[in-house]
Amino acid sequence: MSLRPLTLAVALAFGVAALPALAAPAAPAKAAVTQSKGQKLAAMYDQYWEELLRLNPVQATFQGDPRFNDRMPNFLSADFRKQSHDFTVKWLDAVQKVGSDGLTGQDLLSYEIFVDGAKRSLEGEQFPDWMMPVNQMGSIASYAAMFGSGTGPQPFKTVKDYDNWLKRAAAMPTLFDTAIANMREGVKAGVVQPRALMVKVVPQLDALINDDPTKTLFWGPVANMPKDFSAGDRDRLTKAYRAMITGQMIPAYKRLRAYINDEYLPKTRETVGLDALPNGQAWYAYAARNSTTTTRTPAEIHQLGLDEVARIHGEIRKVMQEVGFKGSLQDFFQYMRTEPKFSFKTEDELLAYYRSLEQKVNAGIPNQFSLVPKSPFEIRPVEAFRAKSAAGGEYQSPSEDGKRPGIFYVNTYDLPTRKQWDAEDLYLHEAIPGHHFQIALQQELTSMPKFRRFGGETAFAEGWGLYAESLGKDLGVYQDPYSYFGYLQNELWRAIRLVTDTGLHSKGWSRDQVIKYMLDNSAESETQATAEAERYIAWPSQALAYKSGELKIKELRARAEQALGPKFDVREFHAEVLKDGAVPLDVLDAKIDRWIAAKKAS
Repeated sequence: MSLRPLTLAVALAFGVAALPALAAPAAPAKAAVTQSKGQKLAAMYDQYWEELLRLNPVQATFQGDPRFNDRMPNFLSADFRKQSHDFTVKWLDAVQKVGSDGLTGQDLLSYEIFVDGAKRSLEGEQFPDWMMPVNQMGSIASYAAMFGSGTGPQPFKTVKDYDNWLKRAAAMPTLFDTAIANMREGVKAGVVQPRALMVKVVPQLDALINDDPTKTLFWGPVANMPKDFSAGDRDRLTKAYRAMITGQMIPAYKRLRAYINDEYLPKTRETVGLDALPNGQAWYAYAARNSTTTTRTPAEIHQLGLDEVARIHGEIRKVMQEVGFKGSLQDFFQYMRTEPKFSFKTEDELLAYYRSLEQKVNAGIPNQFSLVPKSPFEIRPVEAFRAKSAAGGEYQSPSEDGKRPGIFYVNTYDLPTRKQWDAEDLYLHEAIPGHHFQIALQQELTSMPKFRRFGGETAFAEGWGLYAESLGKDLGVYQDPYSYFGYLQNELWRAIRLVTDTGLHSKGWSRDQVIKYMLDNSAESETQATAEAERYIAWPSQALAYKSGELKIKELRARAEQALGPKFDVREFHAEVLKDGAVPLDVLDAKIDRWIAAKKAS
């Protein structure tokens, strides 16, 4: 999944926030003071978010706010990094001057999350990720294509929309050139990408470069121009888009492609781990804390992963017994990978299968959830230009105004590797009741500050997605043992991530070693294992979030079931987990403890 589709320097990297126990009810006079402080902070958060959107207009576009759709700052520049630093320091100081004394409930929750997130963002500035702005998972080149294709977050419905993109696109070549300059700085400092990643980037760029503008992805808005545009506007915009593509976008792509292929690739490194870079061990330890919102060290996370892999292997052996499979665990994995009956024959068949799951899952939702989002969602195939390196599925959040639905992107590349037994759990994770429920609900919580509605914790969000997979039998799926194996396989995959991500970035594991571990211990195809290994290399620690969050939510559910007995209602538990948006795991722990205490007292 992609909670932050475009990571800018101004985005708060929210970290761990320990929520203090709530104080006893205050006297009336004190309550009035507390209310005033809460109102003051709420007004500050509103102003903070408004300034953030002006600084970071791409964030505004992603959430469906159209006011700044013509703007594109050079967020790769040193000036922008300084501006972002000053912005964070200013607002951290302002909020801390108000302080948390006397705050309770949502006011205290917001304060703790804001302050800790800002501090963690500032802590991360010591690590020069800006020197590595391009990899196979994303770059200014891929985001420009997403925005300019006419099918992404940039709207193309009115003449003004079309003019907005012309202005925004005019700023793109500067970002391409800054990306090149930053990579040159990285070469000097010894902070460069692994060669295994960058060889994948060149063909991605080649797929977007064409001297005929009508054959580029950027011609999509022209080809699909609304029929109600006047003849004059159609003629003007067609000429302007042709000039923009041939004179600005394609030359920028060619410069980036030439630099990466001719100059950067020879300077890339054979190593793959973050710990191979200057200050890399501290960099990865920070990244792990940030992604998991825990204080676990990479070594502790690695051992947790090994323990979970062993436990889930035991569960898969039970499935093997149920279906009467004779052979080893590895034999069963090979059977699940290669048996033709588990494959889809066509892309249309795959998409139809996923779309058929909506009605089946929705029938069970009322028994598990009392809190559901209003926003619709769609299922679409991953765009061809990025499918080879993309994950099996990913989710894009709906716009704030509800005009753009939540989108579940399904990868149809290398069709024989996309298995039917993998579909139900992937749907539960990415769509309902996984990311679509959690992210859309969060955006609909209009009483919360916008930095919480549109920000979030990867450990919570991905942990919820993985936890949602565990609800399959309660929601009417996993009715055959092979589909249940699909759930176990994907839980296993997240446990393997704990092992392999820490192996890559703190234990000197090679790319090939990681791929072999994945193939030996799971039913994933070599195509998927390769893409996943290279994703972990490109995004150190992001893959640690899933299991960390899922284990915490399962722990809290077991704690609540034991403490409440017959008073436990799973619908109420799910509502309590979701109703405050994506919070650090320590905050979630304290929040559920207070809910349990209140339920016991009622």
